[in-house]
Amino acid sequence: MYGTHPEGIAALLEVSGASTMVLSFREDRALAALSVGRFGAVGSTRLDWSGAEVSERSDAFDADELRRLMASCAGVDELAVVFWSNLAVPSVALAAAVVADHAEAVLECSPECWIYLTDSDVLIEFQDGEGFTAGRVPN
Repeated sequence: MYGTHPEGIAALLEVSGASTMVLSFREDRALAALSVGRFGAVGSTRLDWSGAEVSERSDAFDADELRRLMASCAGVDELAVVFWSNLAVPSVALAAAVVADHAEAVLECSPECWIYLTDSDVLIEFQDGEGFTAGRVPN
């Protein structure tokens, strides 16, 4: 089932070009174990942040807010991994700066996504209509 619907990220791949790597199932699961997999769940698509160090919460849920969060949370040349709420849509790895440059395309892929900043060990959760939560990944 994983990655059977890459058309869900076609617009993002078109604007970001060769700088975006589509992850295999094995790569997705390995990176998820370091990030979203360290959180409990609240419902089917929300993370339980109660055990994590939350650095920011925002009611804004638009591309400008994602750009702001990327600027405040991501290091220079940091790798970002984007997970979608539907495993049929493959996860991607790309530079955090590219996520910021194409924030609209990222948010249009799914009503929920999680962006793992690999160097900072920060996770940003997006819930459409509700906003963003950013914080350190629990150990």
